Amino acid sequence: MIAAPTDRALLERFLLGRARLADDLWYGARSMATPLWAPWRMPYLLQSDKAKSSRGGGCFFCDHPVDVPAYRENLVVIVQEHAFVCLNRYPFTPSHLLVAPRRHVGDLGDLTEEEYAALMGLLRESTVRLRKAVSCSAMNVGFNLGTDAGAGVADHLHAHIVPRWRGDTNFMPVLADVRVMPEYLDDAWRRLWEAFADLPGDRAPEPQGPLNLTSEVSG
Repeated sequence: MIAAPTDRALLERFLLGRARLADDLWYGARSMATPLWAPWRMPYLLQSDKAKSSRGGGCFFCDHPVDVPAYRENLVVIVQEHAFVCLNRYPFTPSHLLVAPRRHVGDLGDLTEEEYAALMGLLRESTVRLRKAVSCSAMNVGFNLGTDAGAGVADHLHAHIVPRWRGDTNFMPVLADVRVMPEYLDDAWRRLWEAFADLPGDRAPEPQGPLNLTSEVSG
């Protein structure tokens, strides 16, 4: 008879990357490597890569507010003289918003008084409208100033507004490095288009049906 492996032996096998025995013992030989299929994400990934190559490495915070015909495609909600709002293409939660100044600066101290007031005013107005649009119970609002603080685009200042709901966290990000989004980005954009309708600024035309992003990136 083969002696049952000790807990230490199981731990050593796991740390060496050989966790099949642990899977067999605890999960009835069920593999943890089950894929979660989300093919709707691919058009956005392809579109993002295409946009990067066409910009030659430019800043989308600078490009999106002036590309008026592509406001919806670029998830731009509203554009004002000194600041604008867009959806995060890779959100932490549904309807994750980004609020940025129009001018390419990397720090709050680089803004003029007028730019600072415009940015903070739009940030405040965005939180009010987002809360009503998605009925969230809480929000995370803030800036990541610099790469070491977690900023993905460190040289163009931007604020995050992340709506939160009780129980919105789960095991998926921990076990599979996957976030499950219950809503398509364009559906979120259409809801927010209506929520921001009373604010002054430039916006895309009123949406008429869903946007077919697949046709935009094919060929």
